[in-house]
Amino acid sequence: MSATSFTTTTTSEPHRGRGRQIVQAHPEVKHLMTRTPATLLVALACVGAQVGLAYLLRQQAWYWVVPVAYLVGAFFSHTLFVIIHEAAHNLVFKKLWQNVAVGIVANFPSVVPTAISFKNFHIKHHVFQGVHELDADLPDWYEAKLIRNYALGKAVWLFFFPVFQVIRTFRCREVAAVDRYVVANVVCQLAFDVAVVYFLGWTALLYLALSFWFSVGLHPLGARWIQEHYLTLDANQETYSYYGRLNGVNLNVGFHNEHHDLPSIPWNNLPKLKQVAPEFYEPLLHHTSYTKLFFRFLFDQEISLYARLVRKDRGRTSRTGSVAEQV
Repeated sequence: MSATSFTTTTTSEPHRGRGRQIVQAHPEVKHLMTRTPATLLVALACVGAQVGLAYLLRQQAWYWVVPVAYLVGAFFSHTLFVIIHEAAHNLVFKKLWQNVAVGIVANFPSVVPTAISFKNFHIKHHVFQGVHELDADLPDWYEAKLIRNYALGKAVWLFFFPVFQVIRTFRCREVAAVDRYVVANVVCQLAFDVAVVYFLGWTALLYLALSFWFSVGLHPLGARWIQEHYLTLDANQETYSYYGRLNGVNLNVGFHNEHHDLPSIPWNNLPKLKQVAPEFYEPLLHHTSYTKLFFRFLFDQEISLYARLVRKDRGRTSRTGSVAEQV
């Protein structure tokens, strides 16, 4: 792994090919490609829990709000982010507008309207993994050069991860940043935020905002972003799964190789995919602890933001092709 540049590869991303191999070897996995309407119930439960905690904290001092947001709210918020991800892949209901609605509802406690914008950029990540101008999951060149491999810099990067993620989207000029669903997301989110402030006050909104901020940043849960595609265990394996206890809380979000291989399989069936096709997944390196990875990322100077594979070849996928059909 180079400390001064990304690793450029001429190979295709591994998931499309492996997904085809799995289907050929185990045709029964097609039965796992379904939708899970019960995901909406999980979303409503998490939204209710966050609003309930915001209500209980509405008159508390900030030194109560911050630890509760970090130790409790971040987990609810991260689970809701996973539900947004499920909705982005249309894995909750059959109709597009229904999945959009689930994403918007799951977005409410996050304060900032991101669900539909995430959907638009995330699908490109699947189709063009590692292509810098299309994959917003990749750090910017300046980002990696600025942060480098020191613990303080990486801690700052994790803390401000939501900001860096937004900035990255500006380089992905071929992705539609605004559409009618994005507008609907913004309008509904603003209405929710105003309602929280009106009925519960600013402290309640602060709790929700901090829960979201911690859930995707300087928190063991933030190690998810390192786990998924950073070259932490092998310079030639660009995607890693996480098989740890937090999968039970965060809807199997750690099964990342499985998800990329067959994105049409919802969260509750991903462990079944691994069980059906163990010969494809047991040889792959994986992580078992977000906390261990979190601290290793911070203090291991051999791991920097440059620890990513990039590719210039877009493969056979057309720039103007239907993303829905390709994924």
